[in-house]
Parts: sequence; C-alpha cells; structure tokens
Amino acid sequence: MISRSTIDRVFESARVEEVIGEFVQLKKSGSNFKGLSPFVDEKSPSFMVSPVKQIWKDFSTGKGGNAISFLMEHEHYSYPEAIKWLAKKYNIEIEETEQTSEEKAQMNERESMFMVSNYAKDYFHDIMLNTNKGKAIGLSYFKERGFRDDTIKTFELGYCLDEWDGFTKAALKKGYDLKYLASTGLTIVKETKQFDRFKGRVMFPIHSMSGRILGFGGRILTADKKAAKYLNSPESDIYHKSKILYGLYQAKKEIAKQDNCYLVEGYTDVISFHQSGVENVVASSGTALTPDQIRLVNRLTKNITVLFDGDAAGIRASIRGIDLILEQGMNVKVVQFPDGEDPDSFAKSHSTTELKTYLEESSKDFIEFKVSLLLKESNNDPVKKAGVIRDIVTSISKIPDGIQREVYVQECARIMDISERVLFSELAQLLKKGIQDRNKINRKQNNSQQDPNEPPAEYFANKEKAPMGLVKGKTAAEKIDQLSILEKEIIRILLLFGNEEAEFLEEIENEDEEGRITVTQRKYNNNVSAEIYLHLQEDETEFTNVIFQEIYTEVIYQLNQYEKLEIDALVNHKNSDISSTVTSIIMDEEKHQLSDWEGQNIEVKGALDILPKLVSDAVFNLRRVLIGKKIEDLIKEGSQDAAIDLETIKSYTGLKIRLFEKLNRVV
Repeated sequence: MISRSTIDRVFESARVEEVIGEFVQLKKSGSNFKGLSPFVDEKSPSFMVSPVKQIWKDFSTGKGGNAISFLMEHEHYSYPEAIKWLAKKYNIEIEETEQTSEEKAQMNERESMFMVSNYAKDYFHDIMLNTNKGKAIGLSYFKERGFRDDTIKTFELGYCLDEWDGFTKAALKKGYDLKYLASTGLTIVKETKQFDRFKGRVMFPIHSMSGRILGFGGRILTADKKAAKYLNSPESDIYHKSKILYGLYQAKKEIAKQDNCYLVEGYTDVISFHQSGVENVVASSGTALTPDQIRLVNRLTKNITVLFDGDAAGIRASIRGIDLILEQGMNVKVVQFPDGEDPDSFAKSHSTTELKTYLEESSKDFIEFKVSLLLKESNNDPVKKAGVIRDIVTSISKIPDGIQREVYVQECARIMDISERVLFSELAQLLKKGIQDRNKINRKQNNSQQDPNEPPAEYFANKEKAPMGLVKGKTAAEKIDQLSILEKEIIRILLLFGNEEAEFLEEIENEDEEGRITVTQRKYNNNVSAEIYLHLQEDETEFTNVIFQEIYTEVIYQLNQYEKLEIDALVNHKNSDISSTVTSIIMDEEKHQLSDWEGQNIEVKGALDILPKLVSDAVFNLRRVLIGKKIEDLIKEGSQDAAIDLETIKSYTGLKIRLFEKLNRVV
C-alpha cells in the first residue's frame, strides 16, 4: 500500500498540464491549453486542460479528470501505478510495503505482463553490463556500432545470453509465472520444455509513450542464415506492432519542442540520430506505416519528415505511407540520403552540425520529391507522365483541408507545366469517388446493424407517418432525462458558483383585513450554495440521478464541515464517477475557448452577471417538473381508485402556474 502522505505529496506536486504535455501537444488558449484528443482520431482540437483548476476534459469522448485519471485512461494504469509514475516524475520517494506472492498472483493479466516485461528489460540490461559474456558479446557489439554508455542507458539496451533457458530460469526463480513469460513471448513453451525466444541476441526494449515496456526487438549476432536477423516480440495484449513507434518515449519532448518528427525505419537509425543530437526521431521498426502510428505523432506535431536510404530500390513502395500521413491532415516532407548511405551511417560519419544542415537543406515537399522520383521512371513517355500526374493528384486528394489542396494543385501545375483547370477537374472526380466509396461503406455498416424485425429509420423520419403513440407526447425516458438535465444544472451552479455571494429577492405575501393579497419584495445577501440548499431542503428534494445525489451529499457535507465548497476534494474524489462527473461539468464552461471566440471578438457573457436569476430559474424549473410529475401521479392513482383528488390537483396546478409566471413562461 502507498502511504496517504505520499499520495498527498504527489497531488501537491503534480501539474496536470505538465503531465498531459508528455503525451499531447498542448497550445495556449486563453487561461487554458488545448490539443487533439489522444483517445480518438480528429482534425480539430477538442481536448482541453485547465492549469488553474488542475483538470482536463476530452469533448470528443466526454472523458475528463485530473492528472491521475489521465494516466489511468491513457496508459491503462491502475491507481497505484499512476501514483508511482507521478512520484518518479516529481522525484517523490514512495513509502510502500513489498508485494507478497499472493498479491502478485492477484494482479490482472495485463499488469502481470507489464511486470514480466519490465523485469526482462532490467535483466537483459544487467546481463550485458555486469557479466563477462554480456560485456564480451553484447556490450562490445553496441560499442562497435559507436554507441556511448549514456546512449545505451537511455534506450536501456541489453543482451540475452546464448543459452536455451537462462532468462526463463532466472525469471521463474524470481517468482514470475510461466504463463506470463509465454503470453509476452519472452519464453517459448512446448509441452514440458521451455526456452528463451531471444537467445543469443542483443535487445532493444520497445517503450510505450509513457515508458512502459511493451515488447522487444532482438538482433542476432551470428551468421546463421536460417535465423531471422531481427526478431520481434509476438502480438499480445500489450504489444501491437502496428500501434507502436520505436523511440517515441525518448523523442516525444523534442518532437513537441521542434514541432517536427523525423521518421526512419530501424532501431539503430533512431539511436544514432539521438546520439548525434537529433532527438526528435522515431522508427516504424521495419513495418509499413499505419494510421495508428501516424496518430501517435499527430498528438505531438503536425509535421513529419520521412527519411529514405540512398538505395532507391524500396523507396517506391515506402512512399505509399505519404498518402496515409496526408489523410491525417499532417504536413509531409522528405529527405533522401546519398547513394549507399542510411540514417545510421550518415549520422556516424558526420558531425551534429553537418547532419542538421543536411536535413534542413535536403528537405523537400512531398510533391517535389514525388515528381523528381517518378519522372525519372517515366523517361519522358507522355503516357507514363500522365500516370505520374494522376499519382500526385491522388496524393493531394487525401488532404482534408480544402485550401491546402488548392495550394498543392497550383504547385503541381507549376512543376509539371500543366493547366490548373485539368488538375482541379481530376481532383474533383477523385474527391467525388472518395465520398461515394465512403457512403457505400457506411450503408453496408448500417444495413448490417439493422434489426430485420424493425422498420427502417426512414419510416420514422416524418412524424405524421409514425405509428400512433411513438411520436405524440413524451416517453418516460424523456421525462427522466428532463429531470436529469435540471438536476445537472443545480450541480453545475453549485460547483461553479457555490462559494459566491449574491443579492437575492424574496417575495412576501401580505393579506389585509378584506382578504386582498399584496406582494412585496425583500432583498438579502446569501451564498449560492446556502441559497440552493435552503430551497431544496424546503421542498425535501432528492435527485433522481444517483451520481448527482452523491455529489450533492458531498457538497452539503463540506458546507457543514468547512462552511465552503472544496472543489479539489471532489475532483480528486476516490469515487471515479464523482470525480469524472465533476470534472466534466466544470470543463464544459471552458468549451468556448476551443473555438477561440475571444479571438474572433465574440463576447462570452459571464454567468456572475445574472447569478441570482440563474439560481432562481434552476430551482423553479426543478420544482415545476417535480410538481408536473406529482400531478400525473395523482391522476394515475385516482384513475385506478376511481376517485381523483381534484382539490389537491387544483392546488398543485396553481403552484405550477405561479412558477411559470415567475419564469416568464407561457402555460
């Protein structure tokens, strides 16, 4: 167990914008920060972080919370793991007891796989640095490649002894379950035998964006032609090759800082660049580039520079990845190294200044690169040249931004010496076909989800054609939802303005001797939270929404204990439902900043200006709906008993009419 004092120190030290900034590129937006959602694919920012309130919200998915909840959502950490990650980041010593064998056994499978992978990383690293065989074989290989000690430590490189089960025996002796050694692919189990997958290989641990070990790449050091030169961990619950970029953990800060990401193919390309001072570099690890990999980079920058070897043999196939990058709304540039050179060799044979200068001066726009590459293949053949133009326009059609597409069409027309009109015509056809293809896919998906016993959605499109009872009147679900909306408004006002003081009006009815009633008004000051509490207490109101009721109970408890509302206690509440709901409501107030309304001179009126009306309207609306529900219940009960209480119903109806008058609404 982690001590309460440690947890408190973590909460005091952690800055939500710093934590999330490790995973998402954030840009200043008023008093907040905004960025692309790390949970879904999107082109416009819907993710917002509030440094003042120390909370975040993703408006695309509705998720939100504090620094802890972000790590739990994004990295799938347990609560203790999130605390440990933050403690490490802020150099806070953790007080906890050692896990027993029983506690290790109770860990879920995914977490157990992470534990095994982390142990393997430490084991391989230690073997290489502190054993004779490790130093003579593994360490000497990396030294021959020119890697310094600090680089080896940064990438946590290692070596697996050339023994059938050296690692497996060591892991079992430490108490790790063979089941997880097998599920991570570290150990191959066959009947009664088990042996190390990476025997005799130097090891490249593959990190997640937060630094967790997902899998390994291993390079063989012998000249065995039957064995693969590089061997990766097999796909598992924690390792998905198509969703990982090697080196992203080490590169993420520099990618955001430089606002550019260099994309290479291999592990050593990344390590050599990093050692040479170009740290904003990642590798696809020899796989064809995937949309998931591109989206990882998209969280940190909109700019990717793809680096190609001097050997042009594989370039034609590799440039297909450029279209995928363009589809994600990113900017693409290309650098090709001289013949016989690759990123690794070039970085080793040139100084840092020379490397950076070459990257800057050799960087080409994707159109310029494609033209120079494809025109060489066309050999001035008009038919092949037309094919080159179509290929380039196809790439342009992938760009989601219309203005950017037009600029690229103009550039292509200039380079290829062809009229813009022809290119725009070709582009229009490609865009139209793309829309048609997407519509076909959507229709197929919708049809596959349609219940054959239900009429199609179009049947209900016109209310007049809908079956009796389906449109007329409100369903029970709609009425409950209306109550939930009004209850949420009460909670929203409490969370945002609970500690504010406002001037309220009280209506006092006076009856004279002749029975005439006059209404006078009295002004008084009160805290918003106290005012709402008095009204709800008077009505003996309980929320129908369970979470809203729990939040309200917490608010009342705080008012009784501390005479004010402590929002931090709700945001960091141990009940994750309370925490996420409170965060979501608070951050909804900041949503307008995503549209930069202030920058467009659109005034956002402050709620403080109309706070008394806001409170009274919320309370009166809730009363109105509850009274309406009470009248319906009385009518229903009376119809069953054949004796409707008309006097009581008349009294409630009178109250409802007065509430409508106060709300300035027409009955």
